[in-house]
Amino acid sequence: MVKNALGLIETVGLAAGLEAADAAVKAADVELIGYELTKGGGMVVIKLCGDVGAVKAAVDAGSAAAARINKVVAKHVIPRPHNELGTMVLSRETAGYKPPQPALTAVAPEEQSASPDAATSSQPAAEPAETANENTLIETVPEPAQAPFTEAEPAVKQEPQNPSEGCNLCGDPVCPRKKGDARITCIHYDKNNKEDE
Repeated sequence: MVKNALGLIETVGLAAGLEAADAAVKAADVELIGYELTKGGGMVVIKLCGDVGAVKAAVDAGSAAAARINKVVAKHVIPRPHNELGTMVLSRETAGYKPPQPALTAVAPEEQSASPDAATSSQPAAEPAETANENTLIETVPEPAQAPFTEAEPAVKQEPQNPSEGCNLCGDPVCPRKKGDARITCIHYDKNNKEDE
């Protein structure tokens, strides 16, 4: 179910709940189980798990961040929760929680039944393991498909192409200063400063 502690933050509104979850995960080494919406009232419960000290720090940080957005109804840390709480915490209503897939557990008995056959012939036992590896490779293929979009973005030049975007004090195209920057960043600042005196 959970590692050493369970943390709950109940907020009014999804925006405050998401802010609490973001701040909590960034504040400490905790795992975000998910969130659960109430039926009516617009409240959201954020569920976290991890070490006791990390969960306490994450719940405090998350509730402080959510309080800036909207109202925090409750916050609570349960150190070393009992295993029977797992059915209440890890329910179907928890968004973001993925229950263990029974298909993966069904593969294990097939491999165990293939083990006695492996004593008689080694090749049939090797084939199910290869197909299991092929299935995992097929599942990971869609992830790299998103990478080409990030590679195309850095092609845009960051340098100003319009001369009006350059330094408005000296007008030198070599000057790294842009309009609105501090005067001392201008390469001709000393010359201009002496003229002012």
